[in-house]
Amino acid sequence: MDIHLNYLLNLSNTTVFTIHYDTDFICLYLQLESDGISCPHCHNYTDNLHDTNHIVVRDLSVFGQIVYLRVPRRKFYCNHCQRYPTEVLDWVEKRRGFTIRYENYIYEQVKQSTVEQISVQEKLSSDQVQRIFSRKVKLELTKKIGENQLNSA
Repeated sequence: MDIHLNYLLNLSNTTVFTIHYDTDFICLYLQLESDGISCPHCHNYTDNLHDTNHIVVRDLSVFGQIVYLRVPRRKFYCNHCQRYPTEVLDWVEKRRGFTIRYENYIYEQVKQSTVEQISVQEKLSSDQVQRIFSRKVKLELTKKIGENQLNSA
């Protein structure tokens, strides 16, 4: 795929290998560039691929089109600790249907507007927008509490 698209997408360890256009959205099919991972349990490298599933996550819109990313979720087998870790991606959190940058965008938009307005604008349910906003507020508060504790120590 075009190297410029990979550069513009700006997601670590990924390459766009195909694109699907629809009237309502664009779906970018991603490949992961690395062959293996550092096991989060024992920190040894493994490239023993056990299984691959795919998830679809929402990303920032482009040119007025909703963008989805079809992402391989790879599970490896670690010979050292005999566990099956799933690859961690730094741009989408586990069990989330949105990229981190898209969630940050929604959070910032709701701070300037309302949940209902952003729900309509982004074609999301009010519940989805509220959950993203509430989660980000909680993360911000946790971060500030931690900073305050460090500063007072």
